[in-house]
Amino acid sequence: MKTNAEIQKDVQDAIEWEPLMQAAEIGVTVKDGVVTLTGTVDSYSKKSEAEEAAKSVAGVKAVVEKIDVKFHDSSARKNDNEIASEVVNALKWNWRIPSDKIKVKVEKGWVTLAGELPWNYQKEAARDAVKNLMGVTGVANDITIKSETQDNVEKKDIESGLRRNWSVNDEDITVKTSAHKVTLTGSVDSWYQKDEASRIAWNAPGVWTVDNELVVTYN
Repeated sequence: MKTNAEIQKDVQDAIEWEPLMQAAEIGVTVKDGVVTLTGTVDSYSKKSEAEEAAKSVAGVKAVVEKIDVKFHDSSARKNDNEIASEVVNALKWNWRIPSDKIKVKVEKGWVTLAGELPWNYQKEAARDAVKNLMGVTGVANDITIKSETQDNVEKKDIESGLRRNWSVNDEDITVKTSAHKVTLTGSVDSWYQKDEASRIAWNAPGVWTVDNELVVTYN
């Protein structure tokens, strides 16, 4: 088992390893494998990078993100109308996203995405298209998923998908399905495996909701 000090050092190194984060000042504290990130960065993309870097470290059980976004460069400051216009254009030019089904709201740089899409990968693509835009201070992805197929989710399809994936140990994962909802319980060895299990579950036809209750344990 890693000590809190060892996890802290690994998270700090992981964040500094990201080229985008070299000039950013991120504070890292760890207690019982739970990592808390603090500090101030000058873009929302850096905030996201720091969180993803922390999640990639072995031994991290959860990440609490308390990073603030403040723009030092005046050119990075944009009003909400300018940001909203750029968000709409970014969604429009991404071929994976049915942009006509997404509603955009911007308040003090915070972007809220709403609407209904048939696939979760489209929801994630919408978030990714927005998070790197200049002037954005945060993204709330409130898009809901409603599959075009009305068939209920097949439990065996998700179990097979987990079994095929080399990076996920499916022996300690239990899959439950109810109509269009999937619930994952059990344990995995890393945050990456937890995210990957969600991604696999979302790929199954008919999924509208994935409740990922997997616990990250590290031995």
